[in-house]
Amino acid sequence: MKIEARLFEILTIFFFGAAILYGVCTGLSSKNVEWVGITGMVMTGGLTLIIGTYFRFVARRVDIRPEDYEEAEIEDGTGELGFFSPGSWWPIAIALGAALLAVAMATVNFWLAATAVVAIIMAVGGLVFEYHVGAEKH
Repeated sequence: MKIEARLFEILTIFFFGAAILYGVCTGLSSKNVEWVGITGMVMTGGLTLIIGTYFRFVARRVDIRPEDYEEAEIEDGTGELGFFSPGSWWPIAIALGAALLAVAMATVNFWLAATAVVAIIMAVGGLVFEYHVGAEKH
C-alpha cells in the first residue's frame, strides 16, 4: 500500500502544480484567468490527496502485502478472494434494469424510469438475498 500511497501523493503534487501553472499562464494571456480548468485541476488534486491519505493510513494498519515485498513469489498472494456465485442471473437483471433506465432517461419517459428503478431494486434484492432463501426455493 505504500507504493500506491506514494503514487497518489506524487499525482497530488502534479495536479496542484499544474493548477498553479495553468492559472499563471491563463492569467498572463489576453483573456482573464480560466477558472473552470483551475477548479477541475484543484479538485482532481484534492481527490488524489484523499486517496493517497487513505492508502497511507491503511498501509500503517495492515501487514506487509506480497506486492510490497520484493522477494515475494506468486504463491505468496494466493488465498480466498471472496465468494462469487458462478451461476447467478441477477447481475444480468441489474444490467438490463440499468439499460432500461438509461433509455428512459434519454427519451424522458418518467414512467419507464420508475419501472426501471423498481426492476433494479428487485434485482439487487435478489442478488443480495440469493443465498438467504430456503433450500426449497432453489
